[in-house]
Amino acid sequence: MLLLAYLALPHKAQAVSPPPDGGYAGGNTAEGQNALFSLTSGGYNTAVGFFSLRANTTSSFNTALGAGTLLANTANEITAVGAGALLSNTTGPFNTATGAFALLSNTTGSDNTALGSAALESNTTGMQNTAVGSATLVGNTGSYNTAVGYTALFLNSTGSPNSAFGWGALKANTTGNYNTALGYAALYGNTTGTLNTATGDGALFSNTEGGSNTADGTDALYGNTTGNDDTGIGFEALFSNTSGSENTAIGHQALHSNTEGFFNTAIGSNALQNTTGDSNTAIGSGTLTNSTSSFNTGLGSGAGYNVTTADKRHLYRQYGGKREQHVFYQQHS
Repeated sequence: MLLLAYLALPHKAQAVSPPPDGGYAGGNTAEGQNALFSLTSGGYNTAVGFFSLRANTTSSFNTALGAGTLLANTANEITAVGAGALLSNTTGPFNTATGAFALLSNTTGSDNTALGSAALESNTTGMQNTAVGSATLVGNTGSYNTAVGYTALFLNSTGSPNSAFGWGALKANTTGNYNTALGYAALYGNTTGTLNTATGDGALFSNTEGGSNTADGTDALYGNTTGNDDTGIGFEALFSNTSGSENTAIGHQALHSNTEGFFNTAIGSNALQNTTGDSNTAIGSGTLTNSTSSFNTGLGSGAGYNVTTADKRHLYRQYGGKREQHVFYQQHS
């Protein structure tokens, strides 16, 4: 009862002593040389650090923590944490930068998020980009890109919209569009290739200009550079492919050695593993594994396994422990 009576009594308001400095009219807070130096009517801004929010006059709800953060800003609702973060921003709204020199060059770009040292450092007018990780999207000037992982989309300039998740994913991309890379160094060397999807460490690692490729699996389509419309699913599927196009490989090391061959289909572990020809179809584990010729078809596990340079237009089948060979057309020299 005594405690309740004590709480009911009026008490003098308490405050920290000495009172904190840096508080100004309009809910503004400024600490540091020339922080919020130009403020006139803007409200609820926080500037901590040398020259932070120095040019801000009427804008509100900005937070700048670090030397030079939001130095030139005149926009609203911007958050910058780290020396030089969003230093050049003028009218670009709704940007968030955390990390030294994150979004350093941004001027009018909007709705960008940069988390990490130098993330989106060169972006000027690009919008709706997300960069998480040191040096992610560091050269970007495009829009609608997402990069998560150290140096992901590092060299991207105007390419849009690309998504990169993992260390070095799409690192060399400059103007390629609509690419998706998920995994360590996935699509690492891509520069101008478009419409590629790489899932797995090293998938489409060497691709530069090839387009509309799909690689799913560690090192799938690893060596591809300019080949188009290829699909590799499985560990090292189409591993050696460079310029071959319209190939489909599904299975561990399927079409592993193909470099320039076209129109091949391999389904099954090691199917068409060593082929370098064109227009072959192999369905089954180990089917036509050692064939290097063209226009052959193998159906069943191990069918045509020992075939190497047979004449064209052959069908190899294996079922019930039996092997068959049919010649549809034999080409003579």
